[in-house]
Amino acid sequence: MDDYSTDRITLARKFLAPSNSTHRQYEALRAFFVDGLPSAEAAVRFGYTPGSFRILVHQFRRDPQRLFFLPHGRERRPPGKQNRLREQVIALRKQNLSVHDISRCLARESEPLSPAAVAAILKEEGFARLPQRLESERHDRPRPIAAEIADVRQLDLTPRAFRTKFGGLFLFLPYLVSSNLDAILSRAGFPGSKMIPAGCAVRSLLALKLFGNARHSHVMSSVFDEGLALFAGLNVIPKRSFLTE
Repeated sequence: MDDYSTDRITLARKFLAPSNSTHRQYEALRAFFVDGLPSAEAAVRFGYTPGSFRILVHQFRRDPQRLFFLPHGRERRPPGKQNRLREQVIALRKQNLSVHDISRCLARESEPLSPAAVAAILKEEGFARLPQRLESERHDRPRPIAAEIADVRQLDLTPRAFRTKFGGLFLFLPYLVSSNLDAILSRAGFPGSKMIPAGCAVRSLLALKLFGNARHSHVMSSVFDEGLALFAGLNVIPKRSFLTE
């Protein structure tokens, strides 16, 4: 490529007319200290007032070690810290932890290191990848809590106190009692089982409608609410699969 090509001149403007403020400070100070440009001329060339440029020069004289350019990501940590992190990664892998487990452990100790960085260290140290593990074998990972199976025979009516967002449903109980809902469902032949009688199933669906949820699929966010289960007459509210059927 010709040294005086249009492309070379265009790229040169990126250095001569910096748009980034830190780059502009660097070029202005370099022109003053290295190229010997007078202070007033350097200020005009790079868009500073004479007074503001004098302040910039004064600040640089007081802190000549300031960084104008960010170091590479791997260079940002002091060497001692890099070695300590590497040793921690190796020690945690020897405990059979995965790269994600190691990354979470380091984050809890205020030593954040991404899973990709952990994997790179382990590869450099010659560690092989762990075989695929079962969910029960994974360390320190939050798992969903399984709700009990709905079964009217497990209903506990022992006096106790609990919090529920479905308290308003119990205002409808007198109407359900006066209508004898269970007898109506029995005569109509509604299906039920020993675990979930027809009355409990219908009250479960009715509770969601009365509360304002348009779909029975919304029940999964409330399967641990004792108030909703008690209104239906069960130990826990039936799951989405049952209510769909």
